[in-house]
Amino acid sequence: MTKLFRRLQPAQKFRITISAIAQLLKIPQHLIVRVECWAYVLFIHRQDKGGQFLSYRKLQQWQNAVACQIQNCSTWQQLRSLWLAIEDDFKLHKTQYEEHYSFLSQIWTKRWNILWHQQESA
Repeated sequence: MTKLFRRLQPAQKFRITISAIAQLLKIPQHLIVRVECWAYVLFIHRQDKGGQFLSYRKLQQWQNAVACQIQNCSTWQQLRSLWLAIEDDFKLHKTQYEEHYSFLSQIWTKRWNILWHQQESA
């Protein structure tokens, strides 16, 4: 488990809907029998395939939660520390980030610029 994963605690904090999972898996909702939120992954019980594992990192909520963490950093030191945690998580789970990484990078850069200008003004 990475620092970022411990920080976000997706199994405890994410509210995951069947419709969101179905959309991500590109299947009709009726094929999902049940969803189990395990510590590190979701286990999806499907009518057509049996079971399927799904990483929390693939969810839109992961991207939103990380973006929220970035936007809540009040100092550039906090922001830098968070980015190092994101980088470590990305290196270990690169395939699970797909489009999230570039989005998060943009959000981080915007927040860095805001904090930099606030520091210069002070």
